[in-house]
Amino acid sequence: MKHSLTTHWPLHTGQISVQYINKKCLTDIMLEQIEELSGDPVTDIAIDTVKKDKQLIIFVNTKRSAEAVAERISTKIKNLIKNKEELLNISQRLKHALSSPTKQCKRLSKVAKEGVAFHHSGLHSTQREIVEDNFKERNIRVICATPTLAAGVDLPAFRVIIRDLKRYGGNWGMESIPVLEYEQMSGRAGRPRYDKLGEAICISSTTSEKENIWETYVTGEPEEILSKLAVEPVLRTYVLSLVATNYAGTIKELKDFMSKTFYAHQYKDISRLNSIIDKMITLLEEWEFIETSKKNSSGFVSANNFNKPEDYKLRTTKLGERVAQLYLDPLTAHYLLVSMQKATSKSINDFSFVQMISWTLEMRPLIRAKQKDLEEVEKRLVLESSNLYSTKPQQYSEEYDEFLDSIKTAIVFDEWMNETTEDIILEMFQVRPGELNAKINRADWLLFSSYELAKIQGFRNIANHLLKVRIRLLNGVKEELLPLLKLKGIGRVRARKLFSNKVKDLGDVKTVDFATLAQILGKNIALDVKKQVGQNLSEKKVKVKPNKRKGQISLSDFR
Repeated sequence: MKHSLTTHWPLHTGQISVQYINKKCLTDIMLEQIEELSGDPVTDIAIDTVKKDKQLIIFVNTKRSAEAVAERISTKIKNLIKNKEELLNISQRLKHALSSPTKQCKRLSKVAKEGVAFHHSGLHSTQREIVEDNFKERNIRVICATPTLAAGVDLPAFRVIIRDLKRYGGNWGMESIPVLEYEQMSGRAGRPRYDKLGEAICISSTTSEKENIWETYVTGEPEEILSKLAVEPVLRTYVLSLVATNYAGTIKELKDFMSKTFYAHQYKDISRLNSIIDKMITLLEEWEFIETSKKNSSGFVSANNFNKPEDYKLRTTKLGERVAQLYLDPLTAHYLLVSMQKATSKSINDFSFVQMISWTLEMRPLIRAKQKDLEEVEKRLVLESSNLYSTKPQQYSEEYDEFLDSIKTAIVFDEWMNETTEDIILEMFQVRPGELNAKINRADWLLFSSYELAKIQGFRNIANHLLKVRIRLLNGVKEELLPLLKLKGIGRVRARKLFSNKVKDLGDVKTVDFATLAQILGKNIALDVKKQVGQNLSEKKVKVKPNKRKGQISLSDFR
């Protein structure tokens, strides 16, 4: 059985009074006293949980808070967890998950030694996986996380503390979290197969606040679930997909299908919904993603007028079919095509391509240009303005600030492509490795989509350049290293080592002495690389001097 808890923190007593409340019958079933040791209720509950040999997830509203709470708790439970050797191994894996450990990596590694971790979108996916796996295996006992952990991750927590019931809501300041989100977070406690009882805890500083939490969240009704089709980009994509997959061969079939969706059930006004679909069809036809024709017509001819008869047939063009296959919002696809058309009459520019994809709905939320960044971002915008393929909004328009965000996002991509490390990017732009990795993966999809659209439209030069930018961004390398990336097992670090030692392409790999190659890459990787260029050397016949670095000698060289 799972229970929701409201916890009132008595400021001047020596204990935390935790009231367990059965949500269904709304009766008090238990009263427990938790010893006050640190003056912080979250820390004290964490200590009590670890002493009980249980596990705890603490939800806070920011990445910075997750890290700070994890560090504070780790200093208080140092002597409570015994599996130090295993934790040391986990700590090292977390620290060296990236090629160059960042400050964030070191902070995570340090708290992991004490059986504590933080978890948020700023972590690299490898680090998140290590934290989750070791929490499941009970090596890590406490996770401090942002609400992203609440969705889709099955972790065995006995207790959940929802410390923050408010979060920053942009122009509106601090806003209360939805009841549905509270339910998601509290639902992490008492997972089946792990615990018979789960404890979800909210902490209040006053009795009135406690009563408000009770009324709003513990006994409150979750918000109404809304159809995703209510969001225009989703509806555009959905309509094109229905035509592309032949689910809707005529305007009538499309409207009939849409009338049976949950969106139509919520919308209720079918005539208004049909009007929206008509507008979508007109837009898709205007962008040349679909064609319409009369039912008895032998060929599809554009009949670009609003409110076409419902017996008109629908068909995607070759371009529209590819847009549907790429899962792109048709508006984004149209924007990319217009931008690439502009690029045909301008100089080819890597920065302009990464800014082009940054100024799409799919890249939201962008890396925000903070006040201290504005001077550098504006300077870069002035420098690149004549080369940009996207249209700059008016300076005092609502979109202008977001456009500056797209410039900053492109600057971060550009730094990565010029081999700036994750640690320096974190220091310069406050972009964490996990956030950078997520943005790069999204950018890779958009660059590939742009490449595919460019090929269909015959923008051959643009397509070739997009392919180069895509490889550079995915690997984080300068253009000079691209030939070496064709070798399996050679990434940005090894490619740079080879290039610095005058091995600049596959021809150089063939001609370089094996001993030199082994000193640069190590014997096993050198053998594999030589094999890839057609030189299948025998490991037994290959001898490598014991010198550690090129030019370094040992005592045996003097014999």
